[in-house]
Amino acid sequence: MLKYELQNILCSNGEVKYGAVIQTILRYLKRSQSASSVAQNYKQSKRQETEKLRRWIDKNQFWAQNINPENFISAGAEQKVYLFSDKEVIKLNDTIYYASWIDYFYSLLINNYFFPNTTYELLGFYKENELIYSVVKQQYIRANQPTSLENVREFMKANGFECVRNNDYKNAELRIILEDLHD
Repeated sequence: MLKYELQNILCSNGEVKYGAVIQTILRYLKRSQSASSVAQNYKQSKRQETEKLRRWIDKNQFWAQNINPENFISAGAEQKVYLFSDKEVIKLNDTIYYASWIDYFYSLLINNYFFPNTTYELLGFYKENELIYSVVKQQYIRANQPTSLENVREFMKANGFECVRNNDYKNAELRIILEDLHD
């Protein structure tokens, strides 16, 4: 059941919190991939996919303009984090760790399905130095105590995931890997 529910969400037939805009973009990006049997064997390059995404953003005026550098909190290799309010942050991600934008959007939908308390809401896109970043909003959670990685392991096990190394988890039935779960 879970497998089919997730499949419906990723195919834009099911609902997940904040999924509607993400699913709309996914339909747009995947449209040319399924146009013919030749297209099904063709995987567009990330650069081509980014250009197609840029056209969608322009057409739908989905550019985020209000990234305030004074609200910067931190950055890692994957994303830049800014305070949005006292209860929310925004994160900019250029999909550096993803083979495609489609994979990135799938990861947002999967996150929103499995972790409803930390859902991502896609607010738009931001352009900086010719790179396109997604802009997502997420609840800002202040830690009042260290996270127990043992509790994380128990939670993941209860949801069908096994720890494969460090803080990476795999669900063999769903064929999903969750990496870098940490405190």
